[in-house]
Parts: sequence; C-alpha cells; structure tokens
Amino acid sequence: MATYKGYFKPKNPQKYKGDPTNIVYRSRWELKFMSYVDNHDDIISWSSEEVIVPYISPVDGKRHRYFPDFLITKINNEGKKETLMIEIKPFKQTKPPEIQTKKTKTYLNEVFTWGINSAKWAAAEEYCKDKGYKFVIMTENELGVKF
Repeated sequence: MATYKGYFKPKNPQKYKGDPTNIVYRSRWELKFMSYVDNHDDIISWSSEEVIVPYISPVDGKRHRYFPDFLITKINNEGKKETLMIEIKPFKQTKPPEIQTKKTKTYLNEVFTWGINSAKWAAAEEYCKDKGYKFVIMTENELGVKF
C-alpha cells in the first residue's frame, strides 16, 4: 500500500514561495492539489504551510500557531490577480459533529477537532480579511477525489 505522506518535488520550483526542496504533503488530497498548482498556468505562485496564523484555542484558552495548508496567488476568471489561503480537509470535518447523548471517545474527539478547526478558520478569515485574501476550505468534493 502506498504512503500518502512525503516530499513533493515541483516541476516549476520558481513558482514556489519558500524552500522548494522541503514541500511536505500529508494526504493524497494535498499531493493532488500540489501537482495542480505546480502545473496550472493561472497559478502565479504558491506555498505550503509557510504562513503562520495565530489563534486562541477554545480547549486551553491559549495562543497557538496555525499553518494553513496553502497560500496561492492566481489569475482569476476576470483576469485579475487574487490570493487565496486554502485549507484541505475531509468534508466530514467541515461541519460540527451531530450531538449525541452517549459521549463516546470518537464523539469527544470529533467535538475537540471541530472546536480547534473552527478557531483556526475564524482566525484565518480575519487574517485574510486584513490582507485582502480569500480563505477557502477545500474537501474531496472540490478536489474531485474519491477514495
């Protein structure tokens, strides 16, 4: 079985903002997206986990650092330059877990994950608003991936 964690070697390293010899992917979806942005003509530049967004965790109330998956600058459909901060997540993790009466370990983990992700994404939205970027969460639905 193939592993879906590793280092991505870009065909167009000049487009990568950061160290093009140290691009790490952590899922098949990230690998697919990296290949897309590396090869797509409308993508001017991109980076992976190079931006730091501070956020306050709802779990411990402390300040933490969030490294969004991607920051890309592209030419949009109107022919204008735009920058997107992109997080890639399974669709299941993009909505709150259904409330359950039995507090199983799985359910508590889903609640914990949702709380952390919500705090990260709210901080990313604010960061992007300040910079004139757009924050986008992409799932297997947008990536056209079925596994």
